[in-house]
Amino acid sequence: MLKTILAIKFIKGYFCNMRAGFLLNLVMLLGFAGFGQTVLTPKPEKNLVPNGSFENYRRKTNNIKQAVPWRPIGSIDYYHNPLDNDTTAQKGAYSGDSYTGFRFQKRYKEFLQVKLAEPLHRGTVYEFSMQVRLAYWSNAVLHSFGVLINKAGYSKQADAVKANLVDTIAKKGGLFKAHEWFTIKGIYKADGGEKYITIGNFAPKIKKDMVRMNLFKVGYKEAYYFVDEVKLVKSKAYEEQVDVEIVGPNYRDPLADSTLEVNKDIKVGDKVSLNNIFFTNGKYYLQPESYQELNKLAQYLLKNPTIEIQINGHSDNTGLKSKNQKMSELRAREVFEYLIKKGVQNKMYFKGFGSTQPVATNNTDEGKAKNRRVEFQIIKK
Repeated sequence: MLKTILAIKFIKGYFCNMRAGFLLNLVMLLGFAGFGQTVLTPKPEKNLVPNGSFENYRRKTNNIKQAVPWRPIGSIDYYHNPLDNDTTAQKGAYSGDSYTGFRFQKRYKEFLQVKLAEPLHRGTVYEFSMQVRLAYWSNAVLHSFGVLINKAGYSKQADAVKANLVDTIAKKGGLFKAHEWFTIKGIYKADGGEKYITIGNFAPKIKKDMVRMNLFKVGYKEAYYFVDEVKLVKSKAYEEQVDVEIVGPNYRDPLADSTLEVNKDIKVGDKVSLNNIFFTNGKYYLQPESYQELNKLAQYLLKNPTIEIQINGHSDNTGLKSKNQKMSELRAREVFEYLIKKGVQNKMYFKGFGSTQPVATNNTDEGKAKNRRVEFQIIKK
């Protein structure tokens, strides 16, 4: 096999300025012979892309909107198992069970967008990476496939392609590695305040950015790529110090005033009640007073990424059972989604039990208050 030729255009060092944001300079590592020895960098502490593995979802369907908080621009596919007719060596997800699929045709392309767990800091360098695999049925490949990082995000395809392609992967023959997973990665220096990433093809004309794999095969051209394990982490290798000033007397540690305590010897099946969780009366919307408790839970999960949990919602017996069941599930889901948005990558589930599992009597107001609760249960350590 011929050696892969990578043509990377650098403007202002590593970074390129775009009219509507910044497009990441990407480098594809394919591991072919002829590449030098890889230099290992320190392991990043936190992935700023929430649910970057696509493993957490509201419901197990093929609708990518269920993989909170991702938002498609186009009809992005969502998979949970290897496809039955996929006979390639690396079929299915890169890791875990869930992954996504992007379709590109000569007059059509798709994007996938998510709000980052926190805004990027000015002058800080970040490392982006994602796993990509060309689908076995594709009869075309792309010249470029990348990510756009900006402050406002995009609401439709026209917004995404307005930002001119400044720099991305340019590989002779297109992006393809024998239907196997490969890594697209690169570094990005933040201007400050960027909140969104958008994955897709940013060529002005997608038709010119596609190459047919089989010149003798008739029919429309389609390049279809699976994507998994999307990450954006602060780079320790390129870290720069930026002065931060805390103004005002009301600054508080996000872990302060939290009653959450998790026993170090906690076992699979154990349940931990979240005491300071507040919802709008009769609704499932979280109140800001809940954030300190949930932030502490998020920190615990970030420090223990192999732990899997189920978030359980409970209610008292006031009103209809069906309504209580639905409300308890919605409140558990609200906590589930908050943790994902805080950057938690652990495998999580949520479930509502209504009034079926009381911990106190429902004959008093105090007992009912105890029964209206949210807890998490250890599923796997």
